[in-house]
Amino acid sequence: MTDTALVLTEVRPRVRRRRWLRRFLGTGSGVLGLVLTLTVLVLGVFAESIAPHDPFRAVGGPFQPPSGQHSMGTDDLGRDLFSAVVAGARTSMTVVVAVSAISAAIGLVVGAVAGYRGGLVDDGLMRVTEMFQSVPRFFLALLVVALFGSGLSNLILLLGVTSWPLLARVVRTETLSLREREFVGAARALGASNARIVIGHILPHVVPAALVIIALMGSRVILLEASLSFLGLGDPNAMSWGLLANNAQSFMRVAWWMAVFPGLAILVAVLGLNLLSDAINNALNPHVRRRRGDRPQPV
Repeated sequence: MTDTALVLTEVRPRVRRRRWLRRFLGTGSGVLGLVLTLTVLVLGVFAESIAPHDPFRAVGGPFQPPSGQHSMGTDDLGRDLFSAVVAGARTSMTVVVAVSAISAAIGLVVGAVAGYRGGLVDDGLMRVTEMFQSVPRFFLALLVVALFGSGLSNLILLLGVTSWPLLARVVRTETLSLREREFVGAARALGASNARIVIGHILPHVVPAALVIIALMGSRVILLEASLSFLGLGDPNAMSWGLLANNAQSFMRVAWWMAVFPGLAILVAVLGLNLLSDAINNALNPHVRRRRGDRPQPV
């Protein structure tokens, strides 16, 4: 196959990606999910600049309701709740980004290699994937915290090495389809190495589908980290939404704001990632697009 044919076969997927991006931005749920996720991410990145006070230091009287001085009120120790919620956003986003990076690296490599090589390599990698998929992460997290302490790095490492199996399966399925496409055959005929074909020609087309799984995984990580912190198994040196919810349960009748605002923060973060995942999936699914009335366009 000539260089011109290879270029033409590569142009088609690029056109499809541009159309997918337009479809994604054209959905209200996708834009809302993107806005919510970026809001939480910005709060986490600039937490020290946004938070007016140290989240662990008392700055006023206990149980002060939301006011102009303390927009979310204060807790039982007089700490500013808004500063604590913003600091919790940093903790949650740190865990989500780190876990997503670790699991994405493992899942993409395992799935791409298994799908492209096939045979015994595929069988072996899928058996390893099933082994990790069968591990109950919550109870494993409890065990790790009990044995090695409740540090944030231990939690990130644990979740990172146990969250990739579903992503690996999705990547494998996409790779099995893509390795038979014309542009992959053209690259192989031109002498491209297997590594170059996988990295340069297959993985770029797998990323949109992988983003669906990564977004869903991020929302589950937020809930898992909050659950562990709520049970008192989180990092005591890091402010988190689960820790705030745990502290609020004894004061529900006298300080409703102590539970409401951390709960809303968890809701916004999880909802944003779930809406992102649904919007990406809908943009990729042709049947959903037809139900919305989009007309398929020829490439």
